[in-house]
Amino acid sequence: MNTTPNASRLHIAIFGRRNAGKSSIINALTNQNIAIVSDVAGTTTDPVQKAMEILPIGPVVIIDTAGLDDTGELGELRVKKTYEVLNRTDLALLIIDGTIGPSEFEEEILKKIKEKNIPVVGVVNKVDLVDFHFSKKTEWEKRLKLELVETSANSGYGIEELKRQIIKKAPYDDRELSLVSDLINPGDFVVLVVPIDKAAPKGRLILPQQQVIRDVIENDAIAVVTKEYELKETLENLGKKPSLVITDSQAFLKVSADTPKDIPLTSFSILFARYKGDLDELTRGLKALERLKPGDRILIAEGCTHHRQSDDIGKVKIPRWIRQIVGGDIQFDFSSGMTFPDNLDEYKLIVHCGGCMLNRREMMYRISYAKDKDIPIVNYGLLIAYVQGILPRAIEMFPSAKLIYDEDRLY
Repeated sequence: MNTTPNASRLHIAIFGRRNAGKSSIINALTNQNIAIVSDVAGTTTDPVQKAMEILPIGPVVIIDTAGLDDTGELGELRVKKTYEVLNRTDLALLIIDGTIGPSEFEEEILKKIKEKNIPVVGVVNKVDLVDFHFSKKTEWEKRLKLELVETSANSGYGIEELKRQIIKKAPYDDRELSLVSDLINPGDFVVLVVPIDKAAPKGRLILPQQQVIRDVIENDAIAVVTKEYELKETLENLGKKPSLVITDSQAFLKVSADTPKDIPLTSFSILFARYKGDLDELTRGLKALERLKPGDRILIAEGCTHHRQSDDIGKVKIPRWIRQIVGGDIQFDFSSGMTFPDNLDEYKLIVHCGGCMLNRREMMYRISYAKDKDIPIVNYGLLIAYVQGILPRAIEMFPSAKLIYDEDRLY
């Protein structure tokens, strides 16, 4: 709770062949023995993450991946996991073993990196072990069409230059992403409705609630936190009309009933739909609910893994609501964490969580992948508002999403 969530950090992933020195580069960058280093090829088997700070970029996550040339049945699975890391990579480091040089493995991953428009820093490691001439570096740069930084992770040579290149290439979003700052003004009251039930984590608030509270007070507004059964009394005793009420989606119906119509209302999940993803595209995905037929297959996707309660929102409630809409049985598949299906062709709809544990690049990848496959995708908050008949009110403050709703006549 005292550190920047990983999902809000810049994700820097390190790619290369086995024993190219990827883990050693991480240790050199962080000045810590974070990654296990060994002369045995294939020491890193699964992606490993480390949160740290690189000034002036700020909080980052560095991801160490398995070697691109891993072999055998398990090796192929590790390479697949390595390629999946690209979906959440904001900046890539391509490590080349200076004693060997680039090969088809580096060329293939570089192609994938460029296809996804991910900025990349090329690194030639182990230059202390060979007579590394300028002509060789020039030759490799021409082959890869990529500038290369010379380093020795063991001696520390070139690590400062590598940091400078990371800072130079780090992407900065020109669009100021915000949860609520564009919806409120300094001095406003914002009421946050936070149910405390068996699904709530003991002793703390969930990440979306924490982040919204932070965004409210960071913009000099006043956050008032209450439970859904105390909302009416809270509003009556506040003394000033709040500029916005934000609720957990599962309490939408009661909160909507207890919130006067002249007070804007939305949910944490809908705020995250636009913060992490594409609110318009997710709103558009609701149309699919009207086209579903018994026997159709739906994917329920969550960005985290958690202990599911007996009446879990993703596993129980949403499937129940959808079956009621369709009037027959629907087949549901479930994915969680960083796992997302390679093949979406069998699905008629994807219902995704708010994505608070995913970074924006990963969430946007999932949305764009679904769009490319012509598979509608919607998020939990939008679907719940739709099911409970309060979608127009929940998106009233988001003009483009409201326009999509009006044009598509979802009701």
